[in-house]
Amino acid sequence: MTKAELIEKVTEKMNSLTLKQTEVVVNLIFDSVKDALAKGEKVEIRGFGSFRIRNRGSREGRNPKTGTSVSVPPKKVPFFKTGKELREIVDS
Repeated sequence: MTKAELIEKVTEKMNSLTLKQTEVVVNLIFDSVKDALAKGEKVEIRGFGSFRIRNRGSREGRNPKTGTSVSVPPKKVPFFKTGKELREIVDS
């Protein structure tokens, strides 16, 4: 499902909102999650899952084209952990 399909689906369920209003709401939710993660905060949506930042340490990598060794610097990456309810729905 793409973001556009999500917006259409929400608009169908919420008859009181226009497509443009729904787009604003969905964008606001996504922006709020991104802002919280950028600040290093954890975002938890009960029944769905949680988003947080994980730190990856530096390591030695390999250039696939030349085979030479390269140093990969440490970085922060977003991580999603599914909630119990979502995990059970997907598994059934």
